[in-house]
Amino acid sequence: STGAIMEHFTLNFTITNLMFTTDLQTPNSRKFRSAEKIMKHYIDSLLQKSSIGPHFTGCKVTGFRSGRSGDDTKVDAVCSYEDNASLARFDREKLYQELSTMTNNVTKLGHYSLDRSSLYVDG
Repeated sequence: STGAIMEHFTLNFTITNLMFTTDLQTPNSRKFRSAEKIMKHYIDSLLQKSSIGPHFTGCKVTGFRSGRSGDDTKVDAVCSYEDNASLARFDREKLYQELSTMTNNVTKLGHYSLDRSSLYVDG
């Protein structure tokens, strides 16, 4: 045993080209499951390339919400990593900067467009 402790942080952002519909709020709907799978793929691949990558264990999309305009979709996720002696203190500001850079200044996530002021990382 390495004495690793599982730690969590939240990740939130808004997609401007995914129209929000009420079935995105229903965890067992086909649309929710499809969007969840796509978001998990994009988020996980970004975080694996970040400074926490070697300690990153995955994210769970916890929900989709209506954005400001009603057309936007807010994405909420809880991500996990192993916190152990070889990992420097979780630095949410550093992770935010890395994610910002990897998403073209918070404008692109795969084929989705992001609201530049919507990225939030909370340790």
